Amino acid sequence: MRAIVAYSPGPTSVMTAVDLEAPEPGPGEVLVETAACGVNFIDVYQRSGIYDVAFPLVPGLEGAGAVARVGPGVAGLKVGDTVAWCAAPRSYASQVVVPEADCFAVPAEVAPATAAAAMLQGLTAHYLVTSTFPVHEGHTVLLHAGAGGVGLLLTQLAVARGATVITTVSTEQKEALSREAGASEVLRYDAMGDLASELPARVRALTGGRGVDVAYDGVGAATFEASLASLAVRGTLALFGGASGQVPPFDLQRLNAAGSLFVTRPTLGHHLLTAEERAWRASELFGNIADGSLDVRIGATFNLDEAAGAHEALESRATTGKVLLVP
Repeated sequence: MRAIVAYSPGPTSVMTAVDLEAPEPGPGEVLVETAACGVNFIDVYQRSGIYDVAFPLVPGLEGAGAVARVGPGVAGLKVGDTVAWCAAPRSYASQVVVPEADCFAVPAEVAPATAAAAMLQGLTAHYLVTSTFPVHEGHTVLLHAGAGGVGLLLTQLAVARGATVITTVSTEQKEALSREAGASEVLRYDAMGDLASELPARVRALTGGRGVDVAYDGVGAATFEASLASLAVRGTLALFGGASGQVPPFDLQRLNAAGSLFVTRPTLGHHLLTAEERAWRASELFGNIADGSLDVRIGATFNLDEAAGAHEALESRATTGKVLLVP
């Protein structure tokens, strides 16, 4: 099988395309012939050494494809079934071993590449608007990176729940995409000087001085202060990523002085703890895709051997929507 291997942490050049022996599925596992695998910032963090992982490393956690073999004890899946996943290591490969418990059955109405593109970012958007801060009609939302993979999906889900969504983007093209997804206002932070002061002022001007009920922030260090300053009294800041770097420690007493604010750092794994929860989130996500109410934008597709180029595009913020690798 074909796979991407990084033999040591470092820049994109540490990733090499190699031929490896195909893995065998163990008890409770299936071997999947990969149709597409998703590229995410967690892959960048692992490859670069920000996250402590063992090397040599086959990056990737997300993908979709057809079951090629089933291991002992697999009861619910059979050869030929289309499945997707978001937490299976070594996914930058033409064949991936995935525990049956981590597989999501993909309905026939959803293309495998779309399923691969929707898994991690779609489920993230779902838990953010349903669980971290349950969005309802009348809420006002601030969302950074509105034209990114999570941003476009979260905007659609929040608008469908009756919220007014304000997004931030960095280019004219991304502004247009964010508006198409349903954002009421799109703020261009590339035109701002001091983001920490200018962005909250713009947000408060748009909300009659009140601020937003929730800020969904996957950017991290570069936007955290602006997000915090944009919140209404008793507002919530959901910091779900750190694309620009990790947020340093800060004085919790600031939350009191700023209006009894809430700050949380959620992660997807803690929102897929039971079979019932997994089925609920996947059912709603795939159902919305199948009926056309949720559009999954695949912004760039690279051949598996071009994984370095995919990482460079993601890190440079040159992409919109989802980035995929196709074996």
